[in-house]
Amino acid sequence: MHLLQIVQIDSLAENAATQSDAVTSLSLWQMAVSGGWIMIVLALLLVLAVYIFIERYLTLSRALKGQEDNVFMENIRQYVHEGDLERARDLSKENDTPLGRMINKGFSRLGRPLPDIQAAIENEGKLEVAGLEKRVSLVATVASLGPMLGFLGTVTGMITAFHDMSNAGTNISIQTLSGGISTAMVTTVGGLIVGIICYFLYNLLVTRINNVVFDLEVRANEFMDLLHEPA
Repeated sequence: MHLLQIVQIDSLAENAATQSDAVTSLSLWQMAVSGGWIMIVLALLLVLAVYIFIERYLTLSRALKGQEDNVFMENIRQYVHEGDLERARDLSKENDTPLGRMINKGFSRLGRPLPDIQAAIENEGKLEVAGLEKRVSLVATVASLGPMLGFLGTVTGMITAFHDMSNAGTNISIQTLSGGISTAMVTTVGGLIVGIICYFLYNLLVTRINNVVFDLEVRANEFMDLLHEPA
């Protein structure tokens, strides 16, 4: 009899462990699916933001690397001191970076007053910065839109829960409310995750853009100082 009780206890323990495993086996994919169509929208927005981030980050990295190349400015300075302005301008044309295009714009205005040259360089710099900032605002938009969509899912999930509760009448149970509440919680978490990731990516891009702008300003001042130097 004692042996039979031990066997029964072991069987109950195994059943409890099996049920526990079944409960804890809810995967992230199943959680995402339970969030409904809003999770699909959040996923698409996140993919879009990550794609823009990678494309812009690589573009900014190439621009910054080209500007940090001191050899380019040293060669420009050498050619200008030697009076070989045509060679210097050809070198700026070959440098397919924001810095190269900005210096080339300055060379194209040689012969005019220095304030006009400086204004042309500054305008070209603004155009280059505007090109670098292209589509970056979309990442910020996704960062703001993610939590808002998550809140929308929270509201629709709670509406679903109350609707199910009203239809259940007096037979209200946890299972009746679990569907709507689960949707509400999952979409809230999903929206916050998307918002946090995109906000972080946006700030990384803004930091890189500020670095590029600062370096362009430094190089522009170097070029204008070079033109102010006596022949």
